[in-house]
Amino acid sequence: MLNRKNIIWPEWRIRLLKRLDMVLIIFELVLSAIFILFSYFMNRLYFKGVGIGLLIAGITSIIAYLFKVKAPKNIVHE
Repeated sequence: MLNRKNIIWPEWRIRLLKRLDMVLIIFELVLSAIFILFSYFMNRLYFKGVGIGLLIAGITSIIAYLFKVKAPKNIVHE
């Protein structure tokens, strides 16, 4: 029997929210590839700039994520 909690928060949504940082990084990289490919088909420099900007943001996010993963766990955050 389905209850209200399972309808609002299905299992796939809970799994994505637990790994939201990685999901957003992957989404950034996929979106940058889409914009870069779209710029080549439409021959628009603006879309290429948006794609490259998203690529730079994605790489920066990967570096920040790696620092977060490698950080010692005993540091107290203020």
